[in-house]
Amino acid sequence: MRTELVSEPGLAEHPNEDFASVGLPASGQGGSLVVLDGVTPPRTATGCLHSVPWYTARLGGALAELTVSLPEVPLSEALSRAIARTSAAHAETCDLSHPRTPQATVVLARWSPASVEYLVLSDSTLLVEAVDGTVSAVLDDRLARLPRSALATDAMVDAHLRNKEGGFFTAAADPAVAERAVTGALPRDGVRTLAALTDGAARWVERFREGDWGDCLTLVRKQGAQALVDRVRELERADAAGDRRFLGRSKTHDDATAVYAEL
Repeated sequence: MRTELVSEPGLAEHPNEDFASVGLPASGQGGSLVVLDGVTPPRTATGCLHSVPWYTARLGGALAELTVSLPEVPLSEALSRAIARTSAAHAETCDLSHPRTPQATVVLARWSPASVEYLVLSDSTLLVEAVDGTVSAVLDDRLARLPRSALATDAMVDAHLRNKEGGFFTAAADPAVAERAVTGALPRDGVRTLAALTDGAARWVERFREGDWGDCLTLVRKQGAQALVDRVRELERADAAGDRRFLGRSKTHDDATAVYAEL
């Protein structure tokens, strides 16, 4: 089995708000991966004393444990328990009802000799390669389907769309959001490879149109996850230098994480 993990902050002087892990149980039977993309808050009060990296480390650590130690628990239930555990860690000091309480997107995958389970919440991506080489992207596209006009200001998003019906959902303080995730399972003998990408790494496909998802997975397999992130950084710098083809991003550089697992 081959696994690879790369995670880089968008800017060296800023903390990385992503989280990534690969868990391989001592039994040697199966494994799991966890990728979180922390949601950068605006420069206003969030109701919380803690940073986004604090939140993603807490939530990610809980998920890394639960997906491995409780293989019989569905991934949605593992996410629910992890959110509840994280919320309890700061409920007495912070206003968890604030729309900008620390939060994150989530990608989970877990494999056993029988199946490959997956969960995606918000705009990170899970790539699944079948044994015939076909690559499928598991996406929660609710945010992408919203009209650009609805996303004009942070205040509009927070009031009407963030973790609300008709909008989009992230892992924040409410364990019930786990039921909003995109979930499923595939026969283990039909899956060759998995790759989880935060949107900072997925820009190679979604923003810069360097290739499709299959091309992206091929790049990671042949050149490594670091090569994918390095190419995204090159494209971001070209954009910052004035190449107008790549307009439309909210950040020039974003935290970028890629986890690759050949099963």
